[in-house]
Amino acid sequence: MEFLYEYGLFLAKAVTFVAAFVIIVASVVGAANRQKPGKGHLEIASLNEQLKDITNYARSVLLDKASMKKLAKQQKKDAKDQDKHKQDRSRLFVVDFKGSMDAHEVERLREEVTAILCVAEQQDEVLVKLESGGGVVHGYGLAAAQLHRIKDKGIKLTVSVDKVAASGGYMMACVADQLLASRFAYIGSIGVLAQMPNFHKVLEKNDIEFEQHTAGAYKRTLTMFGENTDEGREKFREEIEQIHVLFKDWVKEQREEMDIEKVATGEFWPGVKAKELGLIDTIMTSDDYILSAYPAKEIYSVKYSHKKNMAEKLGMSFASVAQQQLMRLWSQTRTWFH
Repeated sequence: MEFLYEYGLFLAKAVTFVAAFVIIVASVVGAANRQKPGKGHLEIASLNEQLKDITNYARSVLLDKASMKKLAKQQKKDAKDQDKHKQDRSRLFVVDFKGSMDAHEVERLREEVTAILCVAEQQDEVLVKLESGGGVVHGYGLAAAQLHRIKDKGIKLTVSVDKVAASGGYMMACVADQLLASRFAYIGSIGVLAQMPNFHKVLEKNDIEFEQHTAGAYKRTLTMFGENTDEGREKFREEIEQIHVLFKDWVKEQREEMDIEKVATGEFWPGVKAKELGLIDTIMTSDDYILSAYPAKEIYSVKYSHKKNMAEKLGMSFASVAQQQLMRLWSQTRTWFH
């Protein structure tokens, strides 16, 4: 009986603790959700200073004291000369764009482009380090238009693709005055994809009726729950083909020398083959391009960041813990099946 009493007491304490923890978390999350979304802020950092620090550290390890002393004198002299001509030197603004399916990153991109256009001059240049496998048409259409704003102002636009610029990603990349890609980056996929499941037979099998009312013959060509018709399918294909034509026209407008019919098949190619087909201009990584501009140009990274509110921070924390636990379980599973 004493054992059962102690066990019951322990269980009661455990339940009380868990209930209290849940109430506290719920209260914090509730308060956090009532907060307004965090405001964004612009971050501009000198990449010249970062590269200079890397160089100085490497030299401090590799050179002897005499060589370091001699180098320090020369650097002091060079620094004075650079300060005199700093205002006359052209600038390279570096922007990172890693696009997702819904292209929500375009909101940051438009802020970054606007900031650059407020200060950039004709002799300056913008480098966009782009990575995207594509996504929604309207999202990437707006992203491409943001990059075109740079060209419209007469400022040189260089786009560098280290990993992938496919579909909507290439819609953006092709805007560049100069398009770079690494040797094995995926380039192309000039095509349009649309797909959806249809549950009509499942509903019919379970005697579930689905009603959909529209005004206009083609207000809804295909549906997930109703019975699709051949007429609807044909209209849907026409709409996709129209978007593909617009996509091809856009790419052709940006890269006039390229045989658009040869590459607008939905295929993608590695960088070396993409260069042969005229999809890109040069095989080069973004790192090499930045180094080629240093120290002749003043190089700045430009980033627009959103300040996370409490709800977003909590979400990230819970997601991080969940990810750690899943990775731990995965590592154990891998061990079991070796």
